[in-house]
Amino acid sequence: MIVDTLDKLGMYEQLNPLFKDVIAFLKENDLNTLEEGKHIIKEGELFVNIQVAKGKLRKDAFLETHRKMIDIQIPLSTKEQFGWTPLCKLPDLEYDKDKDVIKYYQPAETYFDVQPGEFAIFFPQDGHAPCISNQETFRKAIFKVKY
Repeated sequence: MIVDTLDKLGMYEQLNPLFKDVIAFLKENDLNTLEEGKHIIKEGELFVNIQVAKGKLRKDAFLETHRKMIDIQIPLSTKEQFGWTPLCKLPDLEYDKDKDVIKYYQPAETYFDVQPGEFAIFFPQDGHAPCISNQETFRKAIFKVKY
């Protein structure tokens, strides 16, 4: 897991060859003005989902992991809190290959805030619980990057 400011995203470009495409997309597009929904950047490899998420309480935000995709999550309208637990501390549960997700109905070990202008990168080894917010709804961007 990585948490940093958007202006530092280039420091992590070497971690995945598609990160350079995320950076180029961010330079060419304003996430705050993009329409809600899925925007394909590289078919089958990279897209961004602009969504209006429903805020959750910690007790209602459960962990998830992905095997095929890396998440780069960016809150746009307000701070978002995330829960995190390393995969090695999570039980072996059924994987939904169509949705590329394993859901863990347990609380996270650690919680942290991400502000607009910052991002969190979650790799397959990162159990993460998104959308924790005291706002009823908020706008965010999720880049899905092929691992």
